[in-house]
Amino acid sequence: MNPVNTLILLDSDDPTAELFRNAIERNTDLTGKVQLQFASANTAADIISDVEIATCGGLSPDLITRAEKLKWIAYWSAGLDGKITRQINERNLLLTNASGVHGPNIAEHLLAYMLMFTRRMENHLRSQINRVWERKMPFERPPAAELSGQTLGIVGLGRIGEALVVRARAFGMRVIGVKRDPSTRYDYSEDSTPDALYGMDGLQDLLRESDHVCIALPHTADTHHLFNAQTIPLMKPTAYLYNVARGSIIDEDALIAALRDGQIAGAGLDVFEQEPLPQTSELWAMPNVIITPHVAGLTPHYFERFAKQFADNLGRYLRGDTLNNLYDPARGY
Repeated sequence: MNPVNTLILLDSDDPTAELFRNAIERNTDLTGKVQLQFASANTAADIISDVEIATCGGLSPDLITRAEKLKWIAYWSAGLDGKITRQINERNLLLTNASGVHGPNIAEHLLAYMLMFTRRMENHLRSQINRVWERKMPFERPPAAELSGQTLGIVGLGRIGEALVVRARAFGMRVIGVKRDPSTRYDYSEDSTPDALYGMDGLQDLLRESDHVCIALPHTADTHHLFNAQTIPLMKPTAYLYNVARGSIIDEDALIAALRDGQIAGAGLDVFEQEPLPQTSELWAMPNVIITPHVAGLTPHYFERFAKQFADNLGRYLRGDTLNNLYDPARGY
């Protein structure tokens, strides 16, 4: 069996390239079975015609056309919305994503939001900027509290959600979740198991019970504006909403109205319907909103984790096993 021609869409001297080399060399199942090549998007055209597997952030239409032997694209991003074109669908390629790579850091980002609001840090930061010694909260803001004993609702219990369960438990929180198929899990350990897990038909009950609601599901036709003028008001007026998934899962106008009218206590937002968030958005000036510029997924361990994930999947590919993180067009992710 000839080695499988595999392209990593990076310059060979890119520091990240070494992570891929190391991950593949350490996986003894791949010894002598993989011909690894590196090229940038600008130079890949010279070699891609013989490539069977490509891992990348995306491939241009020209490169896909030239890649006559291509069978599998391993994207190093978790979200594939906007990347699955008609050209790619017509090729019937295997497509995988990087789901799971940033579970720990996104879970910690969500916890940061929760701690900020629970301990009223958003108010204290404004006082610091204004050089004001203010121990009392504004009348319209709730006093500082504790996460212990509060209920966390996770909408989309995938790898990020499971990582969040582990961390929330350390703070003494009760955790409930909903997901498309509650019979499937990535991590079945007790630490990552919520106190209750339902199908998506349990969303309304989750919203009514939770003190903190975290959105961690993919954007599909079914989840577009899942949080809207009908669902957001189901939350407690003392509850907080967080989104680290995709901006279009929330109807932003409905969210702004709910925040303005006191239907919910606040929101921590890393993603938006339009990015960058327009300067004209009302969200910028709202005292009960924490904004981060789509950075929850950033971590220095990203490509180290992805390279190992890719090497493990290469082994599955060579054995003829089903790939992990395989894109399902019927689900949309």
